[in-house]
Parts: sequence; C-alpha cells; structure tokens
Amino acid sequence: MSEESVSVGSTVKSLSSSFWVANIMEIIERMAWYGFYALSSIYMCDAISDGGLGLTSSDRGIIQGVVSFLIYLFPFVTGALGDRYGYKKMLLIAYCILAPSYLLLGLADTMPTFFAAFLCVGIGASIFKPLVVGTVGRCSDEKNGSLAFGIFYMMVNIGGFVGPLVATTLRSYGWEYVFYASAAWIALNIPILLFFYKEPPRDSAAQAAKSFKQVMHEVLEVIGNGRFFVTFFVTLVIFVMGCKWFPIGEVSIVALVWVLANIVADFVLRKTGNETWCMRIGHKRFLLFLLLLSSFWVAYNQLFITLPLYIADSIDTKPVMDWLTMVAGALGFDTGSDGMIARIFMDKDGGLKPEHFVNVNAACIILFQVIVSILNAKIKPLIAIMVGIFLTALSFAMIGIFGANPWLIILGVAIFSFGEMMASPRAKEYTAHAVAPKEKVGMYMGYYMWSNALGSLFGGLLSGALYKQIAQDMHNPTMMWLVFAGLSVFCCFLIYIYHVRVGRSVEASG
Repeated sequence: MSEESVSVGSTVKSLSSSFWVANIMEIIERMAWYGFYALSSIYMCDAISDGGLGLTSSDRGIIQGVVSFLIYLFPFVTGALGDRYGYKKMLLIAYCILAPSYLLLGLADTMPTFFAAFLCVGIGASIFKPLVVGTVGRCSDEKNGSLAFGIFYMMVNIGGFVGPLVATTLRSYGWEYVFYASAAWIALNIPILLFFYKEPPRDSAAQAAKSFKQVMHEVLEVIGNGRFFVTFFVTLVIFVMGCKWFPIGEVSIVALVWVLANIVADFVLRKTGNETWCMRIGHKRFLLFLLLLSSFWVAYNQLFITLPLYIADSIDTKPVMDWLTMVAGALGFDTGSDGMIARIFMDKDGGLKPEHFVNVNAACIILFQVIVSILNAKIKPLIAIMVGIFLTALSFAMIGIFGANPWLIILGVAIFSFGEMMASPRAKEYTAHAVAPKEKVGMYMGYYMWSNALGSLFGGLLSGALYKQIAQDMHNPTMMWLVFAGLSVFCCFLIYIYHVRVGRSVEASG
C-alpha cells in the first residue's frame, strides 16, 4: 500500500463521528430545501386552477430575493449563538422551525401567508447553515481540513441533486406532496441529531459562560460597530428591494447618497469630538477577504442564472439530445416522444433542456470532489482559491468563444466545476482554520456567508444588465461571457495581492 493511500485513509479516520453525522444531516436538509426551491418558481407562478399560487413574476422575485438575502445575511448571529449555547440545541431549534414551516408553505394560498411561511423557512435555514459548517470546521484541522470541507461540499451537491429528482416525481401526484416531503426530510434529521450528533469540541470553556449581551458584543466586534453594520445593511436593503421596482442606475444613486451621507456624518462627528459615534471597521483583513471573495461569487452565479437563459435563447442543443436518445435506446429505455427520457430531458423543440447543462456541475462535484480535495490538500488555501477562480475564468471564456457548440458548453461547465471544487471548499477551510478562533468558528462561518449574499445580489443585477445590453441589444453574447471571465481574472489578481500583503501573515498566525 502506498504512503499516499495510507495518508488518505488515516485522514479519513481522523474525522470524528460528529463530522459524518453533520454531513448526513446536510444531505437531508439540502434535499428538503432544493426539493422545494427548485420547483418554487413554478409553484408560485402556476395558475390556481393548476394547484399553484397564481402570483406574478414580480411577486415571485420579491419573495425569493428577500428570503435568500436573509438566509445569507443573518447566519453570523445564529452562528455566534451556536458557539455560546451549543450547536446541538440550536440545530434542534432550526429543525423545529423548518419542519412545520415547510408544511405551512403547502397550506398558504395567498402571497402574504406564503411569504410569512417562506420567511420562517429562511429563519430556520439561517440557523442551520453556520452550525453544520461550523461542525465541519471544529471537527477538522489544518491537516485534514481540505479533505473534510471537500467531503462536505460533495454532500451539499448530493442533496441538491437528489432532492429535486424526488420532488419532481412527487409533484405528479400533487403539489402538496412536495411540501410533505420537505417536512419529512427535516423531521428525519431530528432523531439523527438527538441520538447520534455529539457537540464538537471547544477550545475555550469561557465561551460557554458568556452572557447573551457579551455574545452580541463579540458579533459586532468582527464587523466593527453598530453604525457600520446599519450603514452596510441599509445599503444592501436599498439594492435588494429597490431593484425590484426601479432601474439599477437610480437605485445605485440612492445607495451612494446613503453611504456618502454616513461618511459626511462621520466627518462632522470627528470635528465636533464625538468620535464614539463614528463608523468603525472591525476585523479588517477578514472583511477584506469576504469582499474580494464576493466578486468570485458574482461571476460564479452566472452559471446558474445566465447560462440557462443563454442556452435557451441562442444554442441548438438538439445534437446532445440526439446522442442521449441514442445511448438511452441502446440501454433499453423508452425513447418515444412520450417516454421517460423525453419527459425528463427534452425541451419543446426537441433539444436538451438548458437546466441539464447546469446539472453537469453537480454531477462533476459528486464524482470528483474527494479526488480534487486530496490533491488540493498539498496547496495552500489562498493559492488553491486563485487557481480555482482562474479555471472559472477559463470556462467562461470557452463558453463565450465556442458557445455555439453545445458539447463545448458541457466541457466549459466541467472546467468551471473543477475550479469550483478547488476554490469553494478551500475558502471555507481558510475561514475556519486560518482566520476564526476555534471557539468562534460558527460566528465566522456565518460572516463567511456574507460573501455569498453579496455575490447572489450583485450577480443577479449584473446578469440582468449585461444580458439585456450586450447579449440581446448588441447581439454579442461572446463579449458578455468575456466580461464575466475578466471579472474572474480580476478577482484572482486581487486575491493574489491579498495573499502577498495579508494572507501569508494570516496563515502563519492561524
């Protein structure tokens, strides 16, 4: 047996039972979430006579945008509460919120009631997210962290891949079964938590003795102070809510005026000797890392929000569907127009549905994440992140230049997936092991999700603007994809500067 295989085997054995239980709960929770969320747009906009809510696309966008925003924004608080009161207790609270909330989603028949139930799902998810990632962080170290977060990332994608398949099947029996299934998945996690999950170790017993007020004080210390948080939060709210009704240019002006007003207020406060009320930035190096990483998530989101639309509008996917039909027929599947293959994979024009190009991403991660993580472990986190981001830039360039060929789009998605496999798990590992104090991993992983929130928000805004102005109005989708590639390269360059100026000292001290 080779030294490498022994090393991998010993690394896997070094991961505690809590790590594996957390991964099982992650799969199940992701099956519940994606089983509902993948079909949520259809459900909300379907006619009432067809079992849907009959909402407008605008109403749907507001609901999804606000809830998704909150899911990513508030885990820094719930993560800190988990660090203080225990992950097991907080996870139980999350499940007790999530299970009935999924059931209430199926009972809601108006926009306000559905939004309220969906908001409860968002609250439960915002509690769950940092705690399960925090468990992975606490149950791993610098030696096994790359593999640990790689395994976790694979589990996320297994849940995201299987959940919609189950939900799509259940939907044929009635929409209510989709919500029953999501609630059932969460309910299944409760006995797993109670009987098998053990609280991950802490480095500091003092953390458990802190009051709620002290915990909230530490939460604000990371970002700075209340003034800075309010300024940041209101700026994001302006973008999230304003862009639903007004052009992004007008919204940006309002946001800029708000930020400048706060800067002027600080100037006045300093001149009058009231510096206590001025904005203060906390953990500058960490917040800078999150800001830089958010530019990667802006580009990353284009695979999921721009690529399907681009394929549907511009690409002939019939060659891929013809090949899939040929292979399925050779394997004995029904390939008729009403057969299973056609129902699942074929669009109305006889081509492959755009979403299945994106599914190549999840398939690659499920198949190759562990292998990539093993090889990736030999590289420092920030270097791995840079290489991964560069691969995503390469994939966007390939899609833009050779996108007329659907097979090369598939290759581009595969290259993107390997970049994601290198960058995303290592970014979480870097936060958990090089930045966060061991007793505050949950809180820091909650803050880490701010980069996802910013990426989702501005990725959607950028997608809408560039697709309309460049791909459609200028009839130049190649240029649009090259802009996304350029954004990834720019992000890679900025993280390199961060690595040279800041990252090495952070890694050395971590």
